[in-house]
Amino acid sequence: MDKLFLEATVQTPLIDFDPESGLMQIKGRAIPDDPDNFWLPILNWFESYLMLPAEETTFEIDLDYFNISSSKRILVLLYKLNDIADNGRRVNVKWCYNKADEDMFEVGQDLAYMVRVPFEFVEIEEVLAIA
Repeated sequence: MDKLFLEATVQTPLIDFDPESGLMQIKGRAIPDDPDNFWLPILNWFESYLMLPAEETTFEIDLDYFNISSSKRILVLLYKLNDIADNGRRVNVKWCYNKADEDMFEVGQDLAYMVRVPFEFVEIEEVLAIA
C-alpha cells in the first residue's frame, strides 16, 4: 500500500499517512471549499489501510482551525481507529493544540470522549515570528 501525502494549502491540511510506520498526520487548516472532494480520497485510503494496519497506529492531529464539515470527516477517521483497536492493534491519538487556544483543546476533549482509543494531549507553545 502506498503512502498518502498531500501538501498543505491555505485551506487544506498536510496529510501524511504512512502505512508502514502507522504514523498518520493531519496538520494545518482544514477549511476546504469542497469538503467531499478533499476528504473522500483520504477516507477511501484509510478504508484500505484498515485491511492491514500496522502493529501500532499513531494518529497525530495538529490543526489550528477546521470547519464543521472537516470535523465530521475527522470524527469518521477517529471512529475507524476503534475498528483497528478492536482487532488487537495498538492505537493512539496525539491531539496537538496551541497553549493559548482553549477551544481547540476542548474540541479534542470532546472527540476523545466519542471514541474508545487513547488520546494524548500535546500542548504547543506559540512561536511568534520575528519581522
